[in-house]
Amino acid sequence: EYHIGYVIIKPGDPIPEEILKNYPHIKQQNERGEKASDRSRQGPEMSDDITVDQLTELIEANPMANDPAVDPSADPADPPAGDPPADPPADPPVKGNGEGDPPASDDWRALITDADAKMIRNCVIYRDEHVIALNKPPGLAVQGGSGQADRHVDALSEALIFDAEEKPRLVHRLDRDTSGVLLLARTRLAAKALTAAMRHRETRKIYWAIVAGVPTPYLGEVKYGLVKAGGHGRSGEGEKMIAVHPRDMDATPGAKRAHTLYATLFRVGSRASWVAMEPVTGRTHQLRAHMAELGHPIVGDGKYGGSGQENQGDGWGAQLGGEISRKLHLHARSLVFEHPMTGAQLSFTAPLPDHMARTWSQLEWHAADVPADPFLDED
Repeated sequence: EYHIGYVIIKPGDPIPEEILKNYPHIKQQNERGEKASDRSRQGPEMSDDITVDQLTELIEANPMANDPAVDPSADPADPPAGDPPADPPADPPVKGNGEGDPPASDDWRALITDADAKMIRNCVIYRDEHVIALNKPPGLAVQGGSGQADRHVDALSEALIFDAEEKPRLVHRLDRDTSGVLLLARTRLAAKALTAAMRHRETRKIYWAIVAGVPTPYLGEVKYGLVKAGGHGRSGEGEKMIAVHPRDMDATPGAKRAHTLYATLFRVGSRASWVAMEPVTGRTHQLRAHMAELGHPIVGDGKYGGSGQENQGDGWGAQLGGEISRKLHLHARSLVFEHPMTGAQLSFTAPLPDHMARTWSQLEWHAADVPADPFLDED
């Protein structure tokens, strides 16, 4: 069986209209009454026609970029790392009938442990008939990948069906070790509308982080492009993004333009700063790569500048004598968007994960002391 999107088909079957509708750029041989197994396989690049197997290969090569229910410009999940997921908050508020709602099907119970089902349900910070918002814990991937098995948000969302007829759909992504607001759509229509809103930048996302040193100017922007540098191993482990100066963009194959706003909210001498960031674009690892390029890597981000965070005894270094957790200090704090059905403006705010909350407490920083959106013109 092939799991394409949320439809299961078998080799030799015609590809359903539901799939074809989602891939309008593919000319389908089933229009001529053929089945996928009736033709010899050839690479998709050799023909506009495509078989079930070839379509599956395309989707597996870049699953979310080919899924119309997902924003292709958003950040993908990180490769697996070592830290386990943090405990999610208990008793999250939900709109609807509550956690006791029976799911549309109990099939998911054979695949998801009771503990994981409870964990993902406890991540819910909002729910109505069309959308679900989660406070994703750090360490939990959004989609499957190398070493992820079935413990990721996309798989665990089977436990978030509640009273709907199908599981929720992802409409954007967060890195594996990034926590915070993650939005899912409960219907195809909502997924289409939310995906378009993400793609057309009709949402506002604010991230919080601690970075090494103090970015100056305190309020600024980064417009370095990003290009992917290959990793090692068959699955490309260790892949990372390299910053490209704007003047070198046209001469750098594969480079994509990227734009980040940042605001320095508080600082600890010259050692570390609380920074808010708004990703104007949504490239892979954009915030992490941009802050590292400024010389102020995010605390706990070994991939983009771990050595630059150490306390070297000269007033520099975010670790502050080892008191700060070495987990990634990057959190999707808030998301503002129009409801896909009603048009009402919704604003979700996610509490900090445990390791970041401890850091904020140690530094005596308080959310009430900073604006919810430092990039809005108050005038």
